[in-house]
Amino acid sequence: MGKVESNKKKKKESLLNTAFELFTSKGINETSISDIVNKAGVAKGTFYLYFRDKYDVRNLLISHKSSKVFMNAANELEKQNIEVLEDKIIFIVDNIINQLAENKALLTFVSKNLSWGFFKNAITSHGDDESLDFKDIYYTMLDESEYEYREPEIMIYMIVEMVSSTIYSAILYNEPAGIEEIKPYLFETIRFIIKSHRGNKKV
Repeated sequence: MGKVESNKKKKKESLLNTAFELFTSKGINETSISDIVNKAGVAKGTFYLYFRDKYDVRNLLISHKSSKVFMNAANELEKQNIEVLEDKIIFIVDNIINQLAENKALLTFVSKNLSWGFFKNAITSHGDDESLDFKDIYYTMLDESEYEYREPEIMIYMIVEMVSSTIYSAILYNEPAGIEEIKPYLFETIRFIIKSHRGNKKV
């Protein structure tokens, strides 16, 4: 990467990092483009080289942050010797929950996009070195399983929606219980969803 491209990347990253800091501390409605560029130390014209408006920044941040969360979980899964699909998915879910529990600012930021939209952002996020196609990872796990699965996209949709609707209040407010207390029930339900989609054993 040349010096010009490197400087462009640094400016864009600075704007994104600054916007995330302001969005999570002040809220997106209370954050102006002037706030972002002033704190980042760049000209307003520079902002418009990369983004249309602050909502464009928000959408890119959601895509980038969600992809990063899933990538971290996928990388950790690769270090494990897990063969059963249910165990793989539960490992990834547990890792994601732990990341969000450790970063409540991120959880709050993505809360309105935490469900299927969050997952869809992650599986379709492209365009930088840190992005991944989580859809490929998911279908690779299915290919490696000893069973066929009916409607695999519906299966993962059900899991994502169920997990996302459960963990937000549990992590932030311990309602109806703390996340560690809820996890066993959550994982049991995930196993049930997967088994209900399980078809024939592969030949």
